[in-house]
Amino acid sequence: MENPEASSLAERAYQRLRSEILYGDLMPGERLRPADLQDKFHLGLTPIREALMRLSSENLVALDTHRGSRVSETSPAELSDLMATRRSIESLCLTSAMTHGDAAWEAEVVSAMHLLSKTPLPRSAKDREAATLWESRHRHFHHALVGACQEKWLLWFWNILADHSERYRKFRLLQRIPVKSKARDIEAEHHALMQAVLARDHGLATRLMSDHLSATEKSVALGLTAPHPSSTPTKA
Repeated sequence: MENPEASSLAERAYQRLRSEILYGDLMPGERLRPADLQDKFHLGLTPIREALMRLSSENLVALDTHRGSRVSETSPAELSDLMATRRSIESLCLTSAMTHGDAAWEAEVVSAMHLLSKTPLPRSAKDREAATLWESRHRHFHHALVGACQEKWLLWFWNILADHSERYRKFRLLQRIPVKSKARDIEAEHHALMQAVLARDHGLATRLMSDHLSATEKSVALGLTAPHPSSTPTKA
């Protein structure tokens, strides 16, 4: 019979590690020594190892027999594959949400947009608290848009893709990398998405979403390939 306490400790280790990987406290390629994590999280080696195994199945941790565990690396090729898949899945989720969404769903979309519009992007690469808050509300807005999707498998895949997208975008937000690219009005993009979705304009909403995700991909990809001189972060 499974030990409930052991299961709870493993879950705690998993959630803590997962959060630190997704939100940039543990960066791509960083070594994950179980003994160090044990001291940091005040948990035993067994739940730490179980968490690392679980995260490796989500492609957030790379396990190597000889080199140990590391946070999975980022790359332009993986980003391109990730975002192409997300555009396809998000379009399907969005279409279903617009078809089935009710007044409560509409209210949630408006509320999420309002909160996001009141949340500034971080002013420096060191402002992890601001970056985390913006990412949280940005994720909430996108989740609200697809929240009325009736296909549970689509939403499950959407959440996985959104997690990995956030890892890339958070990495970009926290880098001091000047990137020469066309300035974006992120709030205007989000507002246009909200209006198209509430109007149930399937064609416009899915096109705007695809453009929005493509622009984010381009910004993040430039950051992945740029040198690292000191600068302030740009909008991702």
